[in-house]
Amino acid sequence: MDLEVLNDADAVAKRGAGLIAAAAREAIATRGRFLAAFSGGRAPWVMLRELAKQHLPWDQIHIFQIDERVAPDGDPERNLTHLRETLLNHAPIPAQNVHPMPVEEADLEGAAAQYALTLQKIGGIPPVLDLAHLGMGPDGHTASLIPGDPVLDVTDRDVADTGVYQGRRRLTLTYPMLNRSRHILWLITGADKEPMLKRILSRDLSIPAGRVHQEQAIVLTDKAAAGS
Repeated sequence: MDLEVLNDADAVAKRGAGLIAAAAREAIATRGRFLAAFSGGRAPWVMLRELAKQHLPWDQIHIFQIDERVAPDGDPERNLTHLRETLLNHAPIPAQNVHPMPVEEADLEGAAAQYALTLQKIGGIPPVLDLAHLGMGPDGHTASLIPGDPVLDVTDRDVADTGVYQGRRRLTLTYPMLNRSRHILWLITGADKEPMLKRILSRDLSIPAGRVHQEQAIVLTDKAAAGS
């Protein structure tokens, strides 16, 4: 795992956008397309706005979701709502290249299976992402891989549904799917993340974020989260 400590959250966001753009150009030159999946949370909003300004062959880029809350379309708690506001409404990505998680389906287990098939259709069998963007909560969760949730032990599916967390059920990519990614980009900012960042760097498998493979990962963090 590579670690870069930058001055503040804005610097982290701009560096993240640059790394994603570079990964996109590399993937398109090598394989003809770029498959990226993004997490929710506030941390990536500036990064995605910066990414939208990049001059990229957007028609060769496919956008997936790492996780999503079960809520109506357009709900402010939906990660897709903010993905649209920050990236999709500002970059010329073809509609057919955007793949939202189908969280409005009544059958969440079936919705997870449906999204797994979408990933296979675009990314092969087994599907492989070129880049997975991850954040981390103060409790050590990443994606919607929540402490104590049975989803942590799912190893036979690439997408799964979760129990209720912070008032919402969710769909999430599982460890097998995340760990096949060619690049994993962590954005971890804020002083409240310092304890868990140390645990990730020490490969602490007792927190959900610690179980994501580190070999292909880079962590962008600010001085507040890096601490000492």
